[in-house]
Amino acid sequence: MIKFENITKTFRRARVLNGVDLQIGVGERVALIGSNGAGKTTLIRCLLGEYACEGSVRIDGVDPRRNRTAVLGNIGFVPQLPPPLKMPIGPLIDFSASLCGTDPARIGAIAEQLGLDVNAIRSRQFVRLSGGMKQKLLIAIALGRDARVLVMDEPAANLDPDARKRFFQLLAERLDDATMIISSHRLDEVSSLVNRVIEMDMGRIVLDDKVAEEGELTDVLACRVVLKRFEPAFAKSLVGWDLTPEADNLVWRGQVAAPDRLRFLGIMSRYTGLVSELSMVEE
Repeated sequence: MIKFENITKTFRRARVLNGVDLQIGVGERVALIGSNGAGKTTLIRCLLGEYACEGSVRIDGVDPRRNRTAVLGNIGFVPQLPPPLKMPIGPLIDFSASLCGTDPARIGAIAEQLGLDVNAIRSRQFVRLSGGMKQKLLIAIALGRDARVLVMDEPAANLDPDARKRFFQLLAERLDDATMIISSHRLDEVSSLVNRVIEMDMGRIVLDDKVAEEGELTDVLACRVVLKRFEPAFAKSLVGWDLTPEADNLVWRGQVAAPDRLRFLGIMSRYTGLVSELSMVEE
């Protein structure tokens, strides 16, 4: 469904994406992780056709850069940073609904579930909303359409605890009818939703782990973690997972139960700047 081939993107002299090759099939739900500056948001912007890039991006064989209207009509997108829109909330909801042929009331109903009363703010400009209110409305617009693809860049940012919980419940309701790409710093939050984890670093994919949802509870993965430098707090986490050090505490080895792989990767994502190599191999 989604195919990136040798994607390279440079801003001035800084190469942000460096030869990315990636395919995401129908029904896959991908957690896109990595530190700030790893290239996650730029890859998403290339997928949406917002950035020109070297290489090829295709969604169902269609170039999103050249066919933005057709492609975006099937995508529900939540950006990392809300756009500075001055349009009032009422017309914004009506306009967004018209683009995808959905009922504006459906968007309003989802916003209500997230704790946002759209009727009370219909005349207010989007740009004048709080960060949390903007995020709730953008999520409602994305989920208020029958999109086959959901692309979300740090979607839970600025949400209060109740809204976060309801948001992930709403995503769970779409597991059977949408392909998802969720960029997040907190893999633990999305681990129950995804069946594939892709980690980026320095514009490259450094980990691509497909999680078999029917995997046996007894499966075990041989794990090897190589650190760039020793960090006591990280080392304490590795010890907690029964990994043991060698080579001056820079190489750690151990076993991780297959059902715990996403939880383990969630810990790794918090310290991604310290990890130079990570491998998990089924034994």
